[in-house]
Amino acid sequence: MDDTKPTVLVVAGHIAPADVPRLHEELAAGLPATAADVVCDVGGLVRPTLAAVELLALLQLTARRRGCRVALRGTGRELRLLLDLVGLGALARE
Repeated sequence: MDDTKPTVLVVAGHIAPADVPRLHEELAAGLPATAADVVCDVGGLVRPTLAAVELLALLQLTARRRGCRVALRGTGRELRLLLDLVGLGALARE
C-alpha cells in the first residue's frame, strides 16, 4: 500500500440519527491503523443534517485518537453552515 496517498472515505445519501452508530463503525474500520491523511468525501450527502455532523465529528475524534487527520472534500454550503453552527467549522477547512 502506498503511504503517500490518503485514505478516501465516502459519506453519501441521507443520514438519519439511527444510522450514525453503524456508519461510524463502518467508516472507522476504513481508517488506517497508523498516522496518515484521510479524506472524507461528503459531496454525495443529501440535505445534510445534524446526524451527518455527528457522524463527521465522531469520525474526526476516532481518527485523531489513531493519530490521523481527516479533511473533508466536497463540503457543500449547507454542511459548512451546520458545522459552523455547532462550532466544528474547522473540520471543513482542514
